[in-house]
Amino acid sequence: MSVGLDSLMSSVLSNTRRASSLKRFGILTVEDALTYYPFRVTDPVPQGGLRSAKVGEPIAFRARIAQARAIPLHARSGSRLEITVEDSEFTESGPSGIAQLVFFSYKKNYITWMLSKLRTGEEVVVCGTPTVFNNTLQFAHPEVLVIGEGFDAGTADEALEKVTKPVPVYHATARFSSERIHECILEALTALEDQGEGVPDIIPESVREVTTDENGRVLLSRGDAFRAIHRPDSVAAFHRGIYTMRFEEAFVSQISLLHTRAATQKTDAFPCPDVTAQPDSLPARLLESLPFDLTDGQREVTSQISHDLASVHPMQRLMQGEVGSGKTIVALLAMLQVVDAGYQSVLVAPTQVLAEQHYRKITEQCEALGAVLDGDVPPVVLLTGALKLAQRRRVLALVASGEPCIVIATHSAFSKTFQAPKLALAIIDEQHRFGVEQRDALTSKSERTPHLLVMTATPIPRTAAMTWFGDLEISELKGLPGGRKPISTFVIPEADNKLMATMLWHLRKRIDAGERAYVVCPAIDEASAAGEPGDAEVSAKKSAHNAAAEIGADYVDLFDDAGMDDTEAAEPKPPLHSVAEISTRFAALPQFSGISVATLTGRDDEETKTRVMADFASGATPLLVSTTVIEVGVDVSAASCIVIFDADRFGLSQLHQLRGRVGRGGTQGWAFLVSRAEPDSVAAQRLEVIRTSTDGATIAQADIELRGVGDVLGDAQSGGKSSLKLLRVVKDAPLITQAREEAQKVLDASGGDLSAQPQLAGAILDFMHGKEKYLTRT
Repeated sequence: MSVGLDSLMSSVLSNTRRASSLKRFGILTVEDALTYYPFRVTDPVPQGGLRSAKVGEPIAFRARIAQARAIPLHARSGSRLEITVEDSEFTESGPSGIAQLVFFSYKKNYITWMLSKLRTGEEVVVCGTPTVFNNTLQFAHPEVLVIGEGFDAGTADEALEKVTKPVPVYHATARFSSERIHECILEALTALEDQGEGVPDIIPESVREVTTDENGRVLLSRGDAFRAIHRPDSVAAFHRGIYTMRFEEAFVSQISLLHTRAATQKTDAFPCPDVTAQPDSLPARLLESLPFDLTDGQREVTSQISHDLASVHPMQRLMQGEVGSGKTIVALLAMLQVVDAGYQSVLVAPTQVLAEQHYRKITEQCEALGAVLDGDVPPVVLLTGALKLAQRRRVLALVASGEPCIVIATHSAFSKTFQAPKLALAIIDEQHRFGVEQRDALTSKSERTPHLLVMTATPIPRTAAMTWFGDLEISELKGLPGGRKPISTFVIPEADNKLMATMLWHLRKRIDAGERAYVVCPAIDEASAAGEPGDAEVSAKKSAHNAAAEIGADYVDLFDDAGMDDTEAAEPKPPLHSVAEISTRFAALPQFSGISVATLTGRDDEETKTRVMADFASGATPLLVSTTVIEVGVDVSAASCIVIFDADRFGLSQLHQLRGRVGRGGTQGWAFLVSRAEPDSVAAQRLEVIRTSTDGATIAQADIELRGVGDVLGDAQSGGKSSLKLLRVVKDAPLITQAREEAQKVLDASGGDLSAQPQLAGAILDFMHGKEKYLTRT
């Protein structure tokens, strides 16, 4: 049977039960096994005689078994196996040594098997770290290879080479060790070499020959890289293999994005002339009706977008701006430019609450514009899953007619019933809540490819943006509208009762001044508070948010101890605070006597959400206890305070988003991060970053450095399996830039036609298929 990368591990392994165990690590095929990379490699073990052994330092040596015996453990069940070895006949010069090999087990079958294997007189090679017991050198559970035909190794040299080489170490479990994973991977690699056609290269040879690692060595072939990683001859060879595969990931990601951008630019779009300078145009009249002037950043980004919209080829642009930087008005100017040209535009929001808020704001601004134009303004319609059937049909009919209009929608815009033949502009708000496949679904709604504008307030480091949004041009919306004051941020240890009481009295003082206060909890009730990610409250971590996002699901980017040492990560954590618990406690506190407390979670229906937010905005219930459903885009100008319980369990970027919900009406804003983190812990370091900085880029960089890019930008949100396993978008910035340059050269040389390089073309398809899972997390 021929073995290939797509072969199932169950058909390759001699022990098929191990194939079932490998599934929990996401290893189903030979390629899955080869790309299950070790996270480190051990140092090579020196060879020597027993007399040269030093306590606490690993050593490998040849010896002969002098005695083997099993001793029952009287204090508890089980036995101790003692193997006495000496190396006199293998030391060419100098004195010989004696050592004891000790094995403990409560399994009688194991002891019996070891005694049958390690018999008196057998020649062995031993590898381990010695200690001293009763003035005798002792090795506890060392690696022992018996020498001879039919045993562990045919010759002593073969055995010594095997135990002294560097060993890859894999993420494993107590039931399935790193050693077993390594054995399975080696068996698959050997089968591929002996019974297969080898490993085809993805990186073109022309690129491999000119690309070198940090030590000036050219890249390995893909097959040699896998061998260097899983069967390393040296530590240097291991790192060379890792560098090769890391470059492959960078190259495939960059050429995929560049290829997608080039393909998009070959399609036709509806050109929408830049009419901002014409006094009678809709954008110009809107600017005239605004009670404020645009910031320099807004004017710069508006100019870039207006220029792109005038092209006959579709715009592909990412607008990245801080929370409250005024992205919505820039988007409205773009939509009015499109409508002025006689076409349609759609703005897709991730939640019902945010969609309705956009609809109200844009409707108000268009009504003000109508006062200037005597009512001659385009229709603004709302399309959500909560609409009644008759309303929904009216909206869909209007859009399907091709009449120029502005559509504010949720995920309903991705449904097959939504057809907009004259759709010239699609705006995706908060890109991190949508997959790329959803984003691209809008391109099939129109007669031509719509211009695309993606908006996000999630701070993304530039190298991360280049990796994840490399098919988009990037505009950075800098500066905040006039009147916005910096938000004061405080970390409040929950155990400090005096400080907690002071914070609560401050909330009451601000409420009495006519302001509003949010209190955010990571869980809804006790059921969801008792567990970690995977409970109902944080199920979005496994579902890509598709179904939940439209109703405003609660999404908690819970910190999962990445980067912690084993001791800290192993400590049990107290249950998360819940909306049910905190709302009950606050209602009973003297600080909030006479104050109405409202609650809001993703489980509430749309009518309840609308009513709760309206009461909160009006001041009928000035204290709102909620989950993170209020995280994105919710705008209540009177809100000045936000308290976030279990703040040490949130991602920094999500805390930054939540903090941006207050101080939006020109009032001073306060954010209180209630934490149970130990003072010197990693969690405390993260909160110090958010306390001392309001710069999104700085916070995003720190989030990635402290947690790792897999948690901030990776696949955990969708529950999918990322194909970027080695690439680090911050540390590998130079490598990504180099890969992008080489990818562009390959595309230029081929004219975009990669049919002559089927392996590379297949890798691009695989990457773009999986890219739907690469959602930027807040």
